[in-house]
This record gives sequence, structure tokens and C-alpha cells, in this order.
Amino acid sequence: MNATSTSGAALAQALLNPRSVALIGASDDTGKTAGRPLQYLRRTGFKGAVYPINPKRATVQGEQAWPDLASLPEVPDHVFVLTPTEGVLPAVEECARVGVKVVTVLAAGFSESGPEGAAREQELSAISKRTGIRVLGPSSLGVVNPSTGLVLTANAAFAEPDLPVGRVFVASHSGSMIGALVSRGKARGVGFAGLVSVGGEADLSIGEICAATLDDPSIEGYLLFLETLHHGPKLRDFAIEAARRGKPVIAYKLGRSDAAAEMAATHTGALAGEDDVADAFLKDCGIARVGILEALLESFPLAKRVKLTASASMPRRVGVVTTTGGGAAMAVDQLGIRDVVVQPASEQTMQRLAAAGVSANPGRVLDLTLAGTRYEVMKKTLDIMLDAPEFDLVLAVVGSSARFQPQLAVKPIVDSVQGAKPLAAMLVPDAPDALAALTAAGVPCFRSPEACADTIASVFARRLPGVAPRVVERSSVDTHTLSEEQAYAVLDELGVPHAPVVTMSLSTPAPALPFDFPVVAKICSEHISHKTEVGGVVLGINSDVELNQALATLRNNLAERAPGIACDQALVQPMLKGLTEVLVGYRIDPDAGPIIMLAAGGIWAEVSRDRSIRLAPVSVDTAREMIAEVRSLKTVSGLRGKRRGDLEALAHTVSALSQLAMKPELGVCEAEVNPLMVMPEGEGVLAVDALVLKA
Repeated sequence: MNATSTSGAALAQALLNPRSVALIGASDDTGKTAGRPLQYLRRTGFKGAVYPINPKRATVQGEQAWPDLASLPEVPDHVFVLTPTEGVLPAVEECARVGVKVVTVLAAGFSESGPEGAAREQELSAISKRTGIRVLGPSSLGVVNPSTGLVLTANAAFAEPDLPVGRVFVASHSGSMIGALVSRGKARGVGFAGLVSVGGEADLSIGEICAATLDDPSIEGYLLFLETLHHGPKLRDFAIEAARRGKPVIAYKLGRSDAAAEMAATHTGALAGEDDVADAFLKDCGIARVGILEALLESFPLAKRVKLTASASMPRRVGVVTTTGGGAAMAVDQLGIRDVVVQPASEQTMQRLAAAGVSANPGRVLDLTLAGTRYEVMKKTLDIMLDAPEFDLVLAVVGSSARFQPQLAVKPIVDSVQGAKPLAAMLVPDAPDALAALTAAGVPCFRSPEACADTIASVFARRLPGVAPRVVERSSVDTHTLSEEQAYAVLDELGVPHAPVVTMSLSTPAPALPFDFPVVAKICSEHISHKTEVGGVVLGINSDVELNQALATLRNNLAERAPGIACDQALVQPMLKGLTEVLVGYRIDPDAGPIIMLAAGGIWAEVSRDRSIRLAPVSVDTAREMIAEVRSLKTVSGLRGKRRGDLEALAHTVSALSQLAMKPELGVCEAEVNPLMVMPEGEGVLAVDALVLKA
């Protein structure tokens, strides 16, 4: 019989709470990779049935071995395939044939190893789709559920006893990272509700696995170690639901180095950049992206306290209180690098502190000096700061007393954690006992200023997930470029304003124009994306005579520089000048899905990388946030008496173009308005060039 399709609660049960497991290729040697899972399962007291499968041995590690799955007394819920690569596909076929729900594949040698391996992985995916069996891997080191003793992994790190049990679930592309996080978590008093090494995602992806666990009340949040976003839509669906349920998601994503994205016909792909798109994707999904590994373990308590908001661009103000000026300065420095506002106490707050008998000098940081090492001083200060309207979060930085007398400055932090606002702590000395006490009390606490600031900035940067796009699977990835005239028709449908246009023949006299000179004439062909490269643009035309001369010039340039392209159409527009120009681009990223980008226009756009990126579609409010993030647009924001551009019209235009994400029937995979002229306030914006690619 074939395996039946497994999803949701049934998937979570078979993956993390199986009643029985089988180990295909289990080794008798506990020193070998294939011998570890059985040894671990017995050591941790897993109460389900475990069946070692090894046709070459009667026993494995002192237990009965079975020749194959068909000879077992029951169909196991979960099978771990420990064989070399060449044995994987037959083993998975056998699992599907007997009705196994989930199979985990340890072996590598699939898509990462070249064309032959890629074909092998395609066959593995095909088995899953054909039979309904769910496949974890390949290159998966397995799954761990500390609460049940399920240590179904070949990771050597799990030889360590006493796995810490907690409330966060870990899913990682890297198998070695689940072991690293467990050992680091144990040292920090952080436990886990489950850990999954996802591997190559031939079938099961991080998003689908995490989504299957959302109904588990023992899981309050998620830690992700990401190498790619290859299954972005499923990750987005999970993140949206996790946000709805108030279960924070924190991710460490590789790829911050400047790896160029694949260039598309538009500038949008080059300007956005692969990691910039990933960063926007995670933030727009409500996922806190940390840049320091230590912060991945330390972020959950703070993410749990800081609610997601629709806007992440509003300043989040941190009030810092300390018993050590030098330690606080390190934290303030790191927060400043990450554009987090460290807010001084207001005059009213200083008056309340003085009335409570707390002596502190006004400044960016509230320094209590040695007086702050007394319980009553720190407690009164925290109570007042947590009640003060100028702070969104309070950070207490504690010096040497954290190690030697934690009851003085650390205990008041523990006693204040249930205040109306988030409270966090950074300990300057190495103070493991104080950290343990803070962690046990649910206080976000940090050992370094870098991890502290990284966590605060990452948690603040999250955005409440917006509307998911409408996605249509396409059978072909081939694209074609529309002519500029056709591109304007798409803009018209979206409500994106553009300059008036007239099309005319290159080979006949120009007709009378409905607008005044000067004008620009451009070749209009779907086969020429970048007109300037073939001499296809003539500027500054001031009369009918010059217009006819320009048409002749375009015709000659086309014959010389693009002789293979048949084109007899020109597009004529009035020459316009706005206060500034921008680029607005839309594209469907292969991993993240539809994105919208607003960038500085002009020839330096790619050099300055002055842009803002969001997942599409975006509301007008979100488009306003994007405008605020583009530095060059401050020059037309009315700053210092300068003339203000029509930024409200720009916001509506950005939002309008992003609605392509909700119109898959148009088949647009990329669209770029470059430049879009920003006119003076009240006069709108106008597209004077557009490029659209359809699938």
C-alpha cells in the first residue's frame, strides 16, 4: 500500500511525536554516524518502539535487527534512512510502499553535488508527490523532541546528556546548528520544545514544518537558521499565522555579504540585491532577523514582550539606566550604530526620581553610579522609568554587583519584569548565576553589548505581516518585454500616471502634436529594452522640422546598431522636469515572491543604493514609510524651506504599482518606472519611461 498524504497535526505527530520509528541502515558500531540514533534513543529513554533495520545482521547494539520494513510487526510512523546515497531512493520507495508517514534522509549527494545529484533529488521529490510520503532532507541530521526523549539524530553533539526542555522550536537548514544551539542554550539556561534539521528541502520545508507545530501549546516561539529562502511562500504563510497567534519568530539568515543578485532586464534586480530582498522579506513577515548568533538564543524573551506593529519606521525609544557608565556607553554605542534611539529621561521623569529620593544626573543615560547597586534605588528607578511615556523599552546595564551581589541590582530587575513596558538587562561582568536568575524569570538578558543591541534593533525592525499576494503557478519561466506603449497601457490599468504620449511611424512625416515643444522621441519596440544603447532616444526637439529630423536619426541608428530588429514605431512625449526623479520597480523574486522597490533616480542610483524595499502589495501608509527611508527624497520634503515635492502622489503611485501582486492574471513578472518625475506639491508625479516584462 502507498503512504497517505500527511499534513498539519498528523505531520507534527509523525515527525516529532512518533509512536514508533525504524532506522534503516542502523550500525552496530556506536562510534559510527549510523550507530548514533539507536544509542541516543535508548540513552534518553524514548518510550516508543524502535526497529533497527539491517539485513546483514541478526542484532544491532544488542537488539534484534530486522531485514526490512515488511518484516516489522507494525508500520512505523517515522523512518530514519541512514544508508549511503545510493541506497536512499530504494529505501524511500519501500517506506512509501508499506505506508510510512514521514521519512528522514541523512545522506548527502543530491542537488549540491552536481547534475547527477540534482536528478537524484528530483526523483526523491517525485516519489513524495506520487505517493504522499513526506520527506525530511536530504542531508538532514534528524529531529529531536527533548520532552519525549526522541533524539532521532546522527548529530554527535547530542551525545551530551540532559537536553534542556523549553518553549521555543528550532528549525535549521544546517544540521550541525541544532547541536550547536543546544550546547549554547544549555550554557545559557535556554531550553527547546523541538529541533529539526531540515536539510535540502526536497519535500518538507522550514515553513511547512513550523506551520504544522503551531497548534502545540508547549511551543511559544521559533528560532530559524536559514541558508536560503527557496520556499518563501510557505515560510511567509507560517509567519503570518505565527504573528496572528502571538508566537514570535527569530531568524539568523546567512548571506549578508554583497552577493550580486541575478540581473534582470530592469534595474530593480540589481538595485535590490539578494540579501536586501531577504531582509525585507523577513521583516515584512514579522520575523526578527538577528545578525549575531548569540542573539538568536537571547532574542525570544524580548520578542515575546514587544508587540508587532504595522509600522516599524516610527522611532522606538530606549531608556538606559546603569550602575556602570562605561558598560552603558558600550550598549548605547551599539544601539546607535543600529539606528535605535536612546532617549534621555524627560524633565518630568527626573522630577519623579528626585521626589522618590533617587539622585541621578540628567543625560542620555541615567547613571545611578554606586548608589544604583542598592535594591531600593534600582527598584524605584525602574518603576518610574517603566511608567514614563518617553520610553518604549527600558534597558538596565549592571556592573560588578551582577557577579558578586546580584541581590542588589539584579533582583530588582527580576521583580520589575511584569511592568507595563518591556524591560531588558545587560550584565557587564561574566555573571552566570545572575544570567540564570534573569533567564528563569523571563527577563531578556544579554552578555554582550553587541548581542543586546542586535536583539533590540531586530525585534523593533519587525513589521506586522501585510496582505499575502495572489500567486499563480506558471508552467513556463520564459518572459518577453512589452513595448513602451504597451507598458503604459499596464500603468493605465493600475492607475499609475504617466506623461502624455503619441506614437507615430518612423518612415512618414510626423503628425501635429497635442502638446507643446520641446519633446523627446524614442524608438518603441518590444525587442529593445534599453533604447539608449542603440541610439534610440533623441532629446530636446523644438519644432516640427526637428521632429522629422529626429525620426530620421532614429531610423538610421536602428539600421546601423540593431539591423536585425524590424521597427517602424516611435513614441513622442513632452520634455518634463520635476523637482526630483525616482525609480519605482516591481518584480517577482524567485524566493521571496512579489517585491516593490522605491529608489533614488538618476545615473547614480546603482552606486548610492539609496532605496527602500517591501513585499508587495503595500498600502499607501507603507509607501509613505518607504518614502521616508529614501534619503535623497528629504531634499523635496520641505526641509529648510526648500520646495516640497508631491510625496503624497508618490505614495499612491508606489502602492498602485505594487498591486500587480494582486493581479496575477496580467502575467507581469517585472515592471519598472524609471524615471518617475516628482512634481511640486499638488502637481502629482509622472512616469516618463516604463519597462514591463510578462511571463
